Amino acid sequence: MIKIKIDECLPHECADLMIQQGYNVETVRQEGLQGSADTEIWNAAQSEERFLVTTDLDFSDMRRYEPGKHAGVLLLRLGKEGKGRMLAYLEWLLAHHDISDWRGFLVVATDHKIRARTAKSPEVTPNPIS
Repeated sequence: MIKIKIDECLPHECADLMIQQGYNVETVRQEGLQGSADTEIWNAAQSEERFLVTTDLDFSDMRRYEPGKHAGVLLLRLGKEGKGRMLAYLEWLLAHHDISDWRGFLVVATDHKIRARTAKSPEVTPNPIS
């Protein structure tokens, strides 16, 4: 199963949810990296071969974080971001998608669609949750 790193911008309950689903999860907070530069968080995730789950738009820069050359990024971009909304969305996402399939991808998940980009081409999946 894919290893996950949860960025500090997500509620700690996201890590709890993923652990309950059987994922190997570490958080930026657990490692004492909160407030660190993106490069430090990125380097920690990549050195551990962890798929990064974040809301930080900086990690969507495909010139800097080229799909296919890293463990993967899931960028959550919801219209309403409260803790409850984020947890409900993540729970839905885990129930309907095998995120292990996204290893090496940049995946942008919004209220309306999920875009999974590799070094080759984008894949778009409609998202029925609102």
